[in-house]
Amino acid sequence: MLIAVYGTFALAATARAAYQLSTGFSEAPVAYLLSAFAGLVYVLATVALVRVGRTWWQVAVAAVTVELFGVLVVGTLSLLDREAFPDETVWSVFGRGYGFIPLVLPILGLLWLRKTRPLSTTSLK
Repeated sequence: MLIAVYGTFALAATARAAYQLSTGFSEAPVAYLLSAFAGLVYVLATVALVRVGRTWWQVAVAAVTVELFGVLVVGTLSLLDREAFPDETVWSVFGRGYGFIPLVLPILGLLWLRKTRPLSTTSLK
């Protein structure tokens, strides 16, 4: 289920950003570039969550951590400086336009990754 939600957000955020960038970049360049960045983060997280192995697990942790940081920073900035965000991004106001799923998703993702952490290839004794 988690991977399906990530895949949906990867598709939605990337498509939305592509449309915004191609039709109205000058209207809100920061917001639209942040939407594109969010889309790429969701794509990377989706791919990494599907793949198996310690390296992919580490990539997934990094992507989901960046996602959480992005949601918190962009969410806060979009509340403090509304003029900087004349149009919403996926992460604006902590994902309000998407039912706050962008805020909850990385928390669930990190919890799931913690639970599915691969065994170390070297053990300390």
